[in-house]
Amino acid sequence: MYRISELAEQVGLSRSTLLYYEKLGLIAGKRLVNGYRSYSEQDLQRLKLLQQLQAGGLTLKECQACLEAKVDRELLLNRMHQLDEEIAHKQQSRDLLAAMLGESELTAWHQSLEQAAPDAHLDWLMKQGFDEKQALRLKWLSKDMNTHEQYMADFNTIFESLDRWGPGSERDTIKAFKLLPSVPQTILEIGCGQGIATTVLANQSDAVITAVDNHEDALSRLRKRADEAGVEGKVITQCASMTDLPFADASFEVIWAEGCAYIMGVNNALKQWRRLLKSGGVLVLSDLVWHSDNPSAQRQAFWNKEYPDMTTVEERIKQAQAAGYQVLESFTLSDEAWQAYFLPLQKRVNELKESMAVSQAIKDIQTELDIYHQGFEQFGYQVFILQKR
Repeated sequence: MYRISELAEQVGLSRSTLLYYEKLGLIAGKRLVNGYRSYSEQDLQRLKLLQQLQAGGLTLKECQACLEAKVDRELLLNRMHQLDEEIAHKQQSRDLLAAMLGESELTAWHQSLEQAAPDAHLDWLMKQGFDEKQALRLKWLSKDMNTHEQYMADFNTIFESLDRWGPGSERDTIKAFKLLPSVPQTILEIGCGQGIATTVLANQSDAVITAVDNHEDALSRLRKRADEAGVEGKVITQCASMTDLPFADASFEVIWAEGCAYIMGVNNALKQWRRLLKSGGVLVLSDLVWHSDNPSAQRQAFWNKEYPDMTTVEERIKQAQAAGYQVLESFTLSDEAWQAYFLPLQKRVNELKESMAVSQAIKDIQTELDIYHQGFEQFGYQVFILQKR
């Protein structure tokens, strides 16, 4: 016979738990003449059986049912399925923690977070120690903070000798410039890169061009290019983030942004940059859009992963109008603009494939190039000429 304290010690349960079990009829204590409660060997073994059933994930009520009647097979199957789901969920949780510790790839997690909460994603990356430039690049290039440093080193190796870091051509830049309602005297070029469009703009007018990029090496090459073109006196360079531009409201007649607004989100760019334009000022912006309502599965899967915010021309126009712009003109970048970008890039990738065979950056770029080689009938860059209302 066991007193309640002895029984509690035997099974590792509290006195109050045993009293609750007795109330449910799981055990049957007897009160002795001295007032103490006494429990039998049968009570002890019944409690141990109960604990074994609980170890199988059964609730107390389900355990009681199993103790008092034949085991309900359907009950056990249902409980097993629930446990399988819990185990799968916990495995996903463990996989995420392991990825955050660098034990596996974190790319899919970054991509899902970018779609669900892009602003919070950027803020979180910066809290992890990345500056804004690194965080913006990580969002759109490596998408894995644990491999970002090596990814970016490889990415820079691929692009450092190339003039163009995105689709574009001198002819398309001039075409867009000639669609402006008037010749500007002040231009803010955002995401200017190495200054290919900058020198074209400088040759089209006498405007003072403030060229902004968050890559100082690119700005250095821009200054050299402007000097060689004899337009250095028209160009002011500024190393800054496109999300936090250090200029007063109504400072510019034209904002020029070729292929860069996607980094902060085109809709965000439309809203945030508008304040920098003078009354009646114009934003020239190009963005990757769908030209088909039914793109191929391969292309749709690729761009949904690489650019989840990609949409149609019509949707971008609606966003521009909602942000306070009048759409003056819109046209699609020429095939020449794509070829000027991807043909030199393909040549560069071919040169480096052997020496960088394990590089994820070069694999990602080749996948993108494979999409380009299929043609541009389903997608392309669209130039929008937008006037501030």
